[in-house]
Amino acid sequence: MKKWMKFEFLIIIIALGVFSLESCAQSEKKEKPEQITVNEKTNTQEKKNVSPEFKKYWYSGNAEITSYTLDQARYGEMRGGSAVLIYVTEPFLADKQVKADGTNPTNIPVLKLNSVKNYITGIYPYSLMTSSFYPVHDDAHAVKLSFSAQEWCGHIYAQLNNREKFDVVSHSYFESEADQEFSLEKTILENEIWNKIRINPSNLPVGTFEVIPSLEYIRQTHKELKEYTANLSLEAKNDSINTYTLVFPTLERSLKIDYTKAFPHTIEGWSETYKSGHGDHAKSLTTTAVKNKSIITPYWQQNKNSDLFLRDSLGL
Repeated sequence: MKKWMKFEFLIIIIALGVFSLESCAQSEKKEKPEQITVNEKTNTQEKKNVSPEFKKYWYSGNAEITSYTLDQARYGEMRGGSAVLIYVTEPFLADKQVKADGTNPTNIPVLKLNSVKNYITGIYPYSLMTSSFYPVHDDAHAVKLSFSAQEWCGHIYAQLNNREKFDVVSHSYFESEADQEFSLEKTILENEIWNKIRINPSNLPVGTFEVIPSLEYIRQTHKELKEYTANLSLEAKNDSINTYTLVFPTLERSLKIDYTKAFPHTIEGWSETYKSGHGDHAKSLTTTAVKNKSIITPYWQQNKNSDLFLRDSLGL
């Protein structure tokens, strides 16, 4: 009887041990697949979206700077000027949504575009700058947009941050616009299109969508910042150039961007048609930008008087 009790007790112990091992194994099975899935997804994105060709061009420690001859519509007339597109990759802090000072596993690799325009209206000048920060992996909307305009009447600033929604702050010297803070539902941003073209133009949206127009257009025409229905299309202009077109019917506005089919998909120029001027005197005019010169250089290091000759390289 005692032997039988000992034997029964041993069986129970073994059974509990097996159950415990199975429980641990099940626990490990529950934890490991999630970790593996995340890692595999990350690796797949990196292989798919960041090719060796892309890395060699965009992670060389330089920026791509391209100048354009600008013919800008403003106040119902055409104004001569210049535009510069500065593209560069950089690490971006996800929480603060600013450029990271150091390496961090949570940094977002972005392709940044600083778009600068300068032109004269009569006696006074205009200086405009738009910045867009777009994930290199082309897997989300722009992380952040900002726009500023300076002229003798005053200056304007607008910023959009991609959080749970698109959070917007805007400041203007106009009473009707003044200081604003509001949120928008997430949808396509016109500003991010310029980054998407450089990363993966085959992933450009085509069809009818709700699109938030560029911050420059909205603030310069004093339109409401919101989504508008737009028709988006892509066609071949010739053997080497594609044209991406955005048409906003209710705004009576269209934007056409010409870019090279071959990598690195450089922006060759653009045209933007909309009504310019005040009230009944407004008329449809077309702003154009034609590529002038382009250089690849670490411009942030070239701030000495001896570096002034580089502006000649850009025709500025």
